Amino acid sequence: MVDPIKRLRGLRGRRDRLMRWATYASTGTALTLALIKTGAWFQTGSVAMLASLIDSLLDSFASLITLIAVRHAQEPADEEHRFGHGKAEPLAAMAQSGFIAGSAVLLFIEAVDRLITPQAVSQTTLGIGVMGLSIGATIGLVAFQTYVLRRSDSVAVKADSIHYKADLLANLGVIAALILSGYLDIGLVDPLFGMAIAGYIAKSAWDIGADAFQMLMDHELPEEDRERIKRIALGYSGVLGVHDLRTRRSGPDIFIQMHLDLNGALSLNRAHAIADAVEKGVMEHFPGAEVLVHEDPVTPKVVPDSSEASQRDRAGLRAGPPTPAGKTPQSEDE
Repeated sequence: MVDPIKRLRGLRGRRDRLMRWATYASTGTALTLALIKTGAWFQTGSVAMLASLIDSLLDSFASLITLIAVRHAQEPADEEHRFGHGKAEPLAAMAQSGFIAGSAVLLFIEAVDRLITPQAVSQTTLGIGVMGLSIGATIGLVAFQTYVLRRSDSVAVKADSIHYKADLLANLGVIAALILSGYLDIGLVDPLFGMAIAGYIAKSAWDIGADAFQMLMDHELPEEDRERIKRIALGYSGVLGVHDLRTRRSGPDIFIQMHLDLNGALSLNRAHAIADAVEKGVMEHFPGAEVLVHEDPVTPKVVPDSSEASQRDRAGLRAGPPTPAGKTPQSEDE
């Protein structure tokens, strides 16, 4: 049988590699698109194209910060950082939020100026071609980020993914603005689309910052995850109750603490074996989690009309390794 701890270490290694590749992909994509859009903006003069260019430039900088933060967050714990360096991820997400909000403000100012002093949009076909290329590249990047998030739940990669999804809508808006203002000669559309894109970018910045702030403040895991942890623990023979459950995230890592009610008549070795089994069981369902269990001695209640074997199983007095509900211990001897 594969050791659960070794298995989890292998999963963590694969998760870390995927996260690094996600940051490489986002940084490379943003830099490439920024260069292409720079040339397209000089050719078209579109404020919507400028909006997309500014967004790509800030994407490049934000993705570079994410790359550095993810690498730092994956460094092992040391004497000065016993809980690791996971908080580097939400810090990077907060920085991303600030840069993205700044780009929204700059874009809004430029759009208002273009609304007051309209300018013609030229080279519409070129602009549409560039934005089509941008949309294709962004769709591929978001698909890869989604794949990574299913296996890592990284707040930094999630922040990256959120603003690239915003980019998709922004790029579609740029194409619409280029068509309406370039082909149909509706001059106000270009700055109005720029203002709308600025609003959407600002909303994305708020969402990213709010999630990162909650993690920095050690917000509890979602209630469904907390209930799942309790069910896992209560599923092991000998566990009579769970209380004082505390959870938090630090970048890609999860920290879980709880108290287990165990029969006060159990030996120290038996109580430790039950707690150890619960820890491993929780870690199997939450890869990368660090689980800490405290055992509290209690007097088990006697359930009327129950067999002696089932009473002893609930109290944790049956010999053999602790097992989840539905599994049979190896031995029923003392």
